[in-house]
Amino acid sequence: MNNEKCKKKVLAEEIVEWRRDFHKYPELSFEEKRTSKIVAEFLSSLGLYVKENINGHGVTADLLVKENGPTIALRADMDALPIQEETELSFASTVPGVMHACGHDGHTSILMGAAKLLASNRDKLNGNIRFIFQPAEEVNPGGAIGMINNGVLDGVDAVFGLHLWSELPSGTFRTCYGPMMAATDQFKIEVKGKGGHGGMPHKTTDSIVIASHLIMSAQHIISRNINPLESGVITFGKFESGSAFNIIANKAVLEGTARSFTPEVRDIIQTNMEELVDGLRKIYGTDIKVDYKRGYPAVVNHEKEVDVLLDAASKVFGSENTGIMEPKMVGEDFSYYLKEIPGAFCFVGAGKPNHPMYPHHHPRFQIDENVLPAASEWFYKLALKYFSGSSSDSSYLENSDRSTNDGKDE
Repeated sequence: MNNEKCKKKVLAEEIVEWRRDFHKYPELSFEEKRTSKIVAEFLSSLGLYVKENINGHGVTADLLVKENGPTIALRADMDALPIQEETELSFASTVPGVMHACGHDGHTSILMGAAKLLASNRDKLNGNIRFIFQPAEEVNPGGAIGMINNGVLDGVDAVFGLHLWSELPSGTFRTCYGPMMAATDQFKIEVKGKGGHGGMPHKTTDSIVIASHLIMSAQHIISRNINPLESGVITFGKFESGSAFNIIANKAVLEGTARSFTPEVRDIIQTNMEELVDGLRKIYGTDIKVDYKRGYPAVVNHEKEVDVLLDAASKVFGSENTGIMEPKMVGEDFSYYLKEIPGAFCFVGAGKPNHPMYPHHHPRFQIDENVLPAASEWFYKLALKYFSGSSSDSSYLENSDRSTNDGKDE
């Protein structure tokens, strides 16, 4: 094996090793102390200008190549979820009740690999890179706001990010022009009625009936207040009420989420929800309270930056595996970066071949590690394309052995 091919293989193995280490020792949102320390020490070893403890445990590193040149930011999230892992991986979580069930361990490792690639090929760059390792993507309002408020986008011209996606075949690439992921709002509604005997409803104010009326009426917000050519979702995920089969409940509590792609639709849903509650309060003469909280805004990609993503992806994953997808009603706090400066986000397929597909946030969630080195290379190609308008140089990981074993005990 020649020296160049050996280096490629070593990097691919390093990326997988980092991922397995992070997976084995996951940390919840705003608790990423160990992860961020490993990241910061590695970035420092590359000779980058590193800042730590941003908005908790956030880390940035600057690769400075061209004074007064353009600067792009590449972002990865680091936090895990409060889920008890149920995989049989040899590197399964050692932390009770905490698991990397969304792929952020992969995101962190991918960006570390990209940092090494870019640092070792800085002579090919016509601009500067800021690597952003962000805490707390999984909790509202998300770690991105604090990172932005601490200046991580200062002097940055464009920002890019990715998400591994288990529902897509490994080695595929998808993105969107414009809206890609939804605004994620949540609400809690308390209906305070007047309880009583199930056989004497006329002496009560039935909170369950009122709450049921509210649930059904809320669906008309989508069907009769929003343009059919636009999208919105209202989902009631929780309904708590009652204590016995023959007692009319004194109180009912509803919780749910509203999803939308545009500020206009978002406003319509919230306004109509609050007006509906106010109307039912008057009709039934009882107390109904709504606590409506706005979560992440929609992820809205910028056209020029999407072109850059697609160009780089076609050179790494192949044009036949690169394409445009339908927007999804899931959320991501990368949206805050895109509200500040141009940029784009994407999905990299990581479905594990010949393995059951468990969704993100599932205790048996897994990813195909073979895609991780390619995703690092994609960040590298993206930078070349953005700065020079061409990424025609030969693939850094071309013909390298990207295979790894799946991590199961032999």
